Amino acid sequence: MQTNINLQGLRVAVTGGTSGLGLALVRQLAAMGARVAFVARTAENVERIADETGAHGIVGDVGKKEDIYAIALQVTASLGEIDVLINNASSLGPVPLALLADTDCEELEAALAVNLVGAFRLTKALFGALAASARAGRGALVINISSDTAVNAYPGWGAYGASKAALTHLAAIWDEEAKADGIRLLALDPGDMDTPLHALALPDADPSTLKSPELAAAEIIEKMLDALPARDTLTTGAVA
Repeated sequence: MQTNINLQGLRVAVTGGTSGLGLALVRQLAAMGARVAFVARTAENVERIADETGAHGIVGDVGKKEDIYAIALQVTASLGEIDVLINNASSLGPVPLALLADTDCEELEAALAVNLVGAFRLTKALFGALAASARAGRGALVINISSDTAVNAYPGWGAYGASKAALTHLAAIWDEEAKADGIRLLALDPGDMDTPLHALALPDADPSTLKSPELAAAEIIEKMLDALPARDTLTTGAVA
């Protein structure tokens, strides 16, 4: 793991940035000197995390079509341009988890609206800004936070797993299509984490058996740096 990482000047947007993995990413990226904009639905939480980290908070719901344009405008206005977009916001669908035969169509739609369509819309809205960053030689990267439910068939996780499987494949296709624009797209599975979302899905799970969001965030940042062509100019320090 890198130590003494300096991300001064790197411009990163994170969705779902006030809890769990998203919050850990915002905290670590800001502490490393990156310019960070984050999105979440609850104004009080957005204000609190913005005050704590110095990152730019944006109140919005990526699952709502009408919010996407305003979110994208605020991201570019606050950062100037954007080098990295992390599509982290997620919805479980039915709570408590339900078998597919017991899942309402609206619950499936809710998971798809946030986990797949919302990530697609925001990436599309910021695509021009990402391409501009790539043309400037800074690199451009979109990270879609996926899950092992995208590849493993767990009963009760149908809505979430199907949406994450689609998100993962979306990233693979778009990564091929965006090569000419210099934009990379990755889908990363952070593993089972001790987060509010996981507790909502499996309230009886033992937190000691789960990865901390802080460790998962550090691993994602390392993979982010590996994917950026300007890594050597962004990092200093030894490798532990």
